[in-house]
Amino acid sequence: MKVSEPGSTRLVATLGFAGLLSGLIIVSVFEATLPTITAYKAKVLQEAVFKVLPGSTQLQRLVYRDGRLTPVEEVGKGEEFVFGGQDAQGVLVGYAIPGSGPGFQDTIRLLYGYQPKQRRVVGMEILESRETPGLGDKIYKDAEFVSNFDALSVEPEIVTVKRGAKAAPNEVDAITGATISSKAVVRIINQTNQQWLQRF
Repeated sequence: MKVSEPGSTRLVATLGFAGLLSGLIIVSVFEATLPTITAYKAKVLQEAVFKVLPGSTQLQRLVYRDGRLTPVEEVGKGEEFVFGGQDAQGVLVGYAIPGSGPGFQDTIRLLYGYQPKQRRVVGMEILESRETPGLGDKIYKDAEFVSNFDALSVEPEIVTVKRGAKAAPNEVDAITGATISSKAVVRIINQTNQQWLQRF
C-alpha cells in the first residue's frame, strides 16, 4: 500500500502554524517578564546612584525644563534626566549623571557622581558594557581604574594618561591593554559634562 505524501499547502499551513505558535510564546514570555526586568533595572540604577554619590540617602529624579532643574516622577519620552542626591538632612550631596557612548565593542552606559561646589567627579559605575572580556571589561572590574573617579577634577577637562603617569587631579590612569575602553569612559564623561555642568 502506497502512502501519499502531504501536499505543499498542508506543509505551508503546518509551518505557518508552528511559526505563529512560536511567535506567540516569545511575545508572551517577553510580556510576562518585562515588569520584573524593569523593576530590576530600576533597583540597579538606584543602587548605583547611592554608590556614586557617597553620603547620599535620598534621591530625586530631575529634568531640565524652562531653564532650570525640575523634580519629576516620570520622565517624558526622549527627555534626559539626572538624579539629585541628598543626605539625611536633605542637603544636596551632588548629582548622579547618566551617560553613554561608543566603546571598543559596543555602547557603554555609565553613571557618575558629580559635586558642583567642588567641581569634581566623586564616583563612577558602569551600568552596561559589552567590552572585550579580560581587557575592556576592566573598566568596571579593575578597582584601581574605577578609583580614578573617586575625586576627579573636571577642570581642566578630564584626560587619560598612560598607566602610572597620573600627576594631576584631572587625569585618569588608562588600563594597559584596554586604552580604547579607558578613553571611551573619559570621553563619555567629558561629553556629558558639556551638556549638564552648565545647568547646575
